[in-house]
Amino acid sequence: QLLLCLIETEAELTPPDDLFMLTLNTNYTLAWDWDQSAAGSDSATFTVQYAGLKKRNPKWTTVCAETSGRSCDLTRSGLNYLGLYVVRVQTNLNGRHSVWKSLQFSPDKDAVLGPPSEVRLGVSGRTLDIFITDPQNSSNSSMKEHLNKLSYDIVYWEQPEDGKSLMPETTSTVANVVTLSSIKPWTQYCMQIRSRDDFYNKTSTFTAPLCAQTEGVVPWWKIFMYFLLSLVSCFLMVLLFLYGGHHCFQICKATFLPNEKLPSYIKQVLPSFPTGDYPRLIVSDYESDLCDPVIVCSEHKTLGLHCRTIQSSFDLLNLFMF
Repeated sequence: QLLLCLIETEAELTPPDDLFMLTLNTNYTLAWDWDQSAAGSDSATFTVQYAGLKKRNPKWTTVCAETSGRSCDLTRSGLNYLGLYVVRVQTNLNGRHSVWKSLQFSPDKDAVLGPPSEVRLGVSGRTLDIFITDPQNSSNSSMKEHLNKLSYDIVYWEQPEDGKSLMPETTSTVANVVTLSSIKPWTQYCMQIRSRDDFYNKTSTFTAPLCAQTEGVVPWWKIFMYFLLSLVSCFLMVLLFLYGGHHCFQICKATFLPNEKLPSYIKQVLPSFPTGDYPRLIVSDYESDLCDPVIVCSEHKTLGLHCRTIQSSFDLLNLFMF
């Protein structure tokens, strides 16, 4: 009777329910729900174990023992991607244990396949190169180590300037580098890529859209226009440089070497002086140094010419002095 009582008491503890696996490539997490009202104010814990499915005497391996959470990470537990397993979880409360609640799990069949880890676009003329990086497993290695027939679906479409997308086109490939050649030049294309495994017909979600614009052959008239614009620009720059240099030269010359011109009536008299004996200003404290003696001549015809010469010299001297 005591044994029957203990069995009934243990069975009264509510086991976990709604077991499900959260997976991505080789990342596995078991999650479950549990009614906390059955424990009252006490805190329940959970134990998670797994074992091979087809073994007669399975050896259960404990992954999470006495955990208070509602999930358990089995990623590092050593599950073979092609294996078949039974995963079970049990409730623990104040020394009591519920019955085990189990779930069958096959990573190859049940694990979600992830999209490509990276996608890059490269433009080469009017062709578009697509570089695809394989999905990564929990060891940061390619998922092709587990899926030999891993392929990719590429959906691409033309993106016009008015924003209205045209009918997309689809192509499939197993290569990591794909070149789209049957596309239009000078046109923007957008694309999304997803992973595919045909053995269990598994597909991943699509990557975020990536866009790139193709190139093409430049028309001859554009080349001529570019050359003409470059030639005109160079000519204007040289012309501006020459004009600026000439203007600066004129300013410097006027500042440091002023070009003062003598009056015309002085230039007419300069040839009559001997070489190097040009009139110049004389600075002296004595009045006798600045004046020549004046000779008064009679009005005789023979001395008229001599007197006029003296008078002209005296007038010229007064001109330079004043």
